[in-house]
Order: sequence, then structure tokens, then C-alpha cells
Amino acid sequence: MARFKTLDDLDVAGKRVIVRVDFNVPMKDGEVTDKTRINRALPTIQELSKRGAKVLVMSHYGRPGGKHDPALSLKPVSQALSHKLGGPVEFAEDCIGDPVRIVAKQLVDGDVAVLENTRFHHGEERNDRSFAKALAEYGDLYVNDAFSAAHRAHASTEGITEFLPAAAGLALERELDYLASALSEPVRPLMAVVGGAKVSTKIALLLNLVTKADLLVVGGGMANTFLFAQGRDVGKSLCEPDLADTAKEIIEQAAAQNCELVLPVDVVVAKEFKEGAEREVVAIDAVKSDDMILDLGPDSVDLIAEKIEAAKTVVWNGPLGAFETPPFDTATVEAAQFAAKRVKEDELVAVAGGGDTVAALNHAGVVDDFTYVSTAGGAFLEWLEGKTLPGVAALEASAAKHKEEDEG
Repeated sequence: MARFKTLDDLDVAGKRVIVRVDFNVPMKDGEVTDKTRINRALPTIQELSKRGAKVLVMSHYGRPGGKHDPALSLKPVSQALSHKLGGPVEFAEDCIGDPVRIVAKQLVDGDVAVLENTRFHHGEERNDRSFAKALAEYGDLYVNDAFSAAHRAHASTEGITEFLPAAAGLALERELDYLASALSEPVRPLMAVVGGAKVSTKIALLLNLVTKADLLVVGGGMANTFLFAQGRDVGKSLCEPDLADTAKEIIEQAAAQNCELVLPVDVVVAKEFKEGAEREVVAIDAVKSDDMILDLGPDSVDLIAEKIEAAKTVVWNGPLGAFETPPFDTATVEAAQFAAKRVKEDELVAVAGGGDTVAALNHAGVVDDFTYVSTAGGAFLEWLEGKTLPGVAALEASAAKHKEEDEG
């Protein structure tokens, strides 16, 4: 599917390659507490190093508001990267200017350096052209390996491609390949599972998915709004009554697109929302005025499992219930484990993503069993919504530009 260049298209030996990664990682007391994003960037960094590139790693971290904030320095991350690589990693005290020039000049083929937080400059989030040019000044090539930042039109994800030949890194290429196989070119039937608290945060997603999927399962708190739109009593449950018309529109669009819409047939209710709360399973027409719907019932889970068994591809975003608070995690855990089982049987491609989704799949113990789980939140959602991602579009534009130059 690649309309952009990849590492295979680059001659990197002896060249300075700027690699945009996402090192916006959790830290406590100057120590990285979750190295998942560092691990995902390693293959690209190691491949470039092995091929004799001088690697300059670039990332944002936190929200310093365009000012230098020592608490948001990437220096601790450079030390964590050094540990992962098993060798020294240089650190530049800025991402532009003399600090980069000095470090870049010292590098020999195969060396790796980390540049300081790009968001220490206002030009980053403003996608300022002069700042993008400054970022590119000491590089020969640019590689974007940060899918999770690809939905942002920032200087380090989009603007810089105007000044350097650009390509996708291994992690970004892999992510786009999996997403394409799940949504653009799926093996059908394609089933989408969308959960979470509110319809309001996922209107565009739902409207796009009903045009792509053969089957759409709606769970979580947002299912209550759909039930309300159908005239059902949802008691004291989380609900967005003002979006009932939107829910009706999605129901109508699904019917028009021949996309089967699956809503709960039974639910787990409680009088209070707390761990271990007294609960009962009721049919959706038996919810009382003082009930809170907090999870899907066993018949709903069986129905979802039946649909998963018939599907060939599943795209999953959002939990099916209040999974953070047992026992309201049952539906999410059981459905996720059934999907994982089908993947392991080689009967299903299951791709999932989004912050709550990753946490829910971790809770269910199946993150490593799904075909692919994206750690990108906003970028994953915008891709599912059918939006153009500026960071990806910039790579495509760069490839087209340099193809014209080569042919010219």
C-alpha cells in the first residue's frame, strides 16, 4: 500500500538521518517507567545504525508551551535508550542550532544521538516553516517513525519534509500496513467493535465505520444513548439524550449501508457504581428508573462471540463496560479473550487501538494475542474516522516530489 518511501528505498551509509519518534513516555523521578514506545522505535534506530547512518533521534515530550523546562527534558529518555541499545547515546541540549551541529559533527557512522524536546520551541506546534528548516539543517534524510504523532501537522512531523527527502520508519510502516489490512483492504466479513463512555467523542468514527464494516457492535456507556434513542429506559445510566437524533442517524446509516448494527440484548445493572457492588442481569426492557447499566450481560457477550466467530477481521476501539471496576469488566474480558482465541487459531485478524482499549486488553491479558494493538490514541482514531493524517500525507508528498525530480 506504500505510496511513500521506506527504509528499503534509502541509501543511509555515512549520512545523517533525522528520525522522528514518539518518546512521550511516562517518567517518575527522572526514570522512564514504561519503555513500550522506546521498544517500538528500536528496530528503526538499530537498522539505520547497522547500515552506517549517523542517527539523530527527535521527539516531543509533554506540554512545555514553547519554553525550556528542565522537568520535561529528553535527557533521561536518551539514557534509557542507551541502556536498550547497549551502547553510548549522545545528547544534544537543543533540537536546533549549535548544540545539534556540535553533536552531529562528532558522530561517526553507526552512532546515535537524541535531540532535546522539540516542544521547547513555539515553532514546533505552529508548524513554523523557519523552525522546520532549522530542524532539518544538520540532517541529510528524514524518517518518521511516530505514527502516534502523525495526526499532528507539526514542524517535526510535517514541515521538515519540505526540506529533506522523507521516508517511513519500520514501526510506522508496520502500523499503516496493519491498519490497511483491517480497514482499507480487509478480509471480510469485517466486524467493528466500538465501546467507551460517550457517543459524542466517536460520532465521526461510527459514521465512517458503518460505511466500511459489515457489522458494528456498540458497547460501553455509548450503547445507552442508542438504547435511549430507541425509546428504552436506561435509568440513571450514563447517557447523552441530546445525541439521540445522532444515534438514530447512525442506526439509519447502518441500515442504508447494509451494516448490521449490534446493540446489547441484556445488561448488568447496579444501584451504585463501586467495586463489588450488588448487581443483577436484566433484559434491556427491564431496566428500572434507579438502575445504572455498567456492563453487557451474558447473552450480549454470547451474541458478540457468535459474531466474532463468523468474522474474518475485527477492528476494536473502546471497552464494552466499566472495566476498571470489577465485576463490570466481565463483558470486555470475555469478548476480548474470545477474539484472541480466534486469532491464535489463525481464523481472525484482530486490530485494536486507543488508550482505554490498550488498558482494557492488558486487563484481559490479550494484548500480545491480538494481531496488532496500536498504542497511538488520536492518530488511530482519526485513521478509523477516515481522516487524512498530516504526517503520512507529508511522506506521500515527499515521495511524489522526489520522484518528479528524479524523472526530471
